[in-house]
Amino acid sequence: MAIDHRRLGKHGVLVSNICLGTMNFGWHTTQEESFKIMDRALELGINFFDTADVYGWGGEQGDTEEILGRWFAQGGGRRDAVVLATKVFNPVKRKANRAEPNTDGRSLSAYKIRKHCEGSLKRLQTDHIDLYQMHHVDRDCPWGETWQAFEQLGNQGKVVYVGSSNFAGWDIATACQEAFKRGLTGLSSEQSIYHLNNRMLELEVIPACRHYGLGLIPWSPLGGGLLGGALAKLESGRRASEESLKEINKNRPKLEQYETLCKQLGEPPAAVALAWLLHDPHRDGADHRPPNHRTTGVHPARHGNHAG
Repeated sequence: MAIDHRRLGKHGVLVSNICLGTMNFGWHTTQEESFKIMDRALELGINFFDTADVYGWGGEQGDTEEILGRWFAQGGGRRDAVVLATKVFNPVKRKANRAEPNTDGRSLSAYKIRKHCEGSLKRLQTDHIDLYQMHHVDRDCPWGETWQAFEQLGNQGKVVYVGSSNFAGWDIATACQEAFKRGLTGLSSEQSIYHLNNRMLELEVIPACRHYGLGLIPWSPLGGGLLGGALAKLESGRRASEESLKEINKNRPKLEQYETLCKQLGEPPAAVALAWLLHDPHRDGADHRPPNHRTTGVHPARHGNHAG
């Protein structure tokens, strides 16, 4: 699978067609293993890394960003070689911090965006975030307040591009229109669940990305492992969780046809699923999370101008 670089939607920045997702760093993947994965990603030409302030389950929220920060701190041009994306919206509870409703809650208030940005910068050991994504929409907070916060961070040189995640099509449209009123660039990307077994984005989200020129970063492109050869692995004796078994049985007829097709093609199911995402004219790149003992996750980033 060749690594190439393409623009993120209509925007100028070049990102690899595979984006390294880091959600499992620190709880399924040790720091040592995470360092090796990131070094190997750079060797392969992958320059697009995605994380979130809330990642770190199994330890503390924010632990994953700290792993990336310690990796950057090794030097060797690591930070300069990476287009770094992280997210804001969710709680980030840290043992060293007192309980505080803004930090511990979910929102896109100016207070939270500023505070969480500073926290991410400290944990990541960097002075700027290349792509700062809203992890979910906050329909109770005025867009004027949210965009003012991002504008200030941009003016301070702390944020380069702003993106969204898990937004509905009309949320993308609203966010962009409100940004344009203020003379701002608006959203640069949208990150949503999208794979061969879940194509709901094609109804409204992808047309919205096309219209506004957003790059699309699908997450879970292997459907939580379903498209990675789930049936064959089960038949070989590999154990699966109760939840995974439920999904496999629910989708068994489709999976049987899919895995048969992959055998005919002579390709692993995971490779076929990724190839579909990478070769569809809608996409910019694919975000790959290192596998754990339950699932493998990959996200393709897609070009907004062709999304549809």
